[in-house]
Amino acid sequence: MLVPGRMLRGVLAIVAVATFAGCSSDDDEPDGGKLTVSMMQNAFLKPADIGPTWKAPTESAPPTTLVSICGGDTEPAIIPGKPSVTSAPLADEGTEGAQSMTQIALVYDDIISASTALAQLRTVADACPKSVQKPAKTGDREEPAYTETATTSALEESAWIGFVTIRNKQYDKAHAATADVAVVALSRENVVLIDQYAIYRLGRSDASANPQFTADWQKLIGTTLNRVS
Repeated sequence: MLVPGRMLRGVLAIVAVATFAGCSSDDDEPDGGKLTVSMMQNAFLKPADIGPTWKAPTESAPPTTLVSICGGDTEPAIIPGKPSVTSAPLADEGTEGAQSMTQIALVYDDIISASTALAQLRTVADACPKSVQKPAKTGDREEPAYTETATTSALEESAWIGFVTIRNKQYDKAHAATADVAVVALSRENVVLIDQYAIYRLGRSDASANPQFTADWQKLIGTTLNRVS
């Protein structure tokens, strides 16, 4: 199991916009072979599954939006339709950066609703600009100037099918830091699973700052998928 290193508390504030408390808007039982809220909750990763420095925030209401697919200044994606929503965010912070794992399951009444929702999210991802440049921000959400790139590609794992949007953010040289984010949206039966893994590293301003990023997000998401019976 992946055991990432400790990360920086200050940078975690940037990650927090995509972090939701682990909870559910419903709690049902298996019904006619459909996937349920309980099944998805059991599949979500727990802090101990990843490493000793990972933690889960205090429980609160379920999210009313998803994560931002395109990054930059774009708003979090709207939840398509009216599914039951369950989520389980995790975070790891220390002296050199921050990591977060946002897990959201949208449990619909039927496969058509789930497929439609996935298609709507893919439309959002396909519209993401390939590269954006943003000036420095001040105030409560202070952030140095950066350039962020985004690419979206199809993704398939066993019975799950969907897409992944990979983002890389490079901060200006005066504030050397880099961020890598993978937003995965996969559908199976009546469920759409949205997982976001993000890692922020201080002191590096090159694309090779997080060499294990691809292997890490694939392993984390793969572990969750393998837990869904």
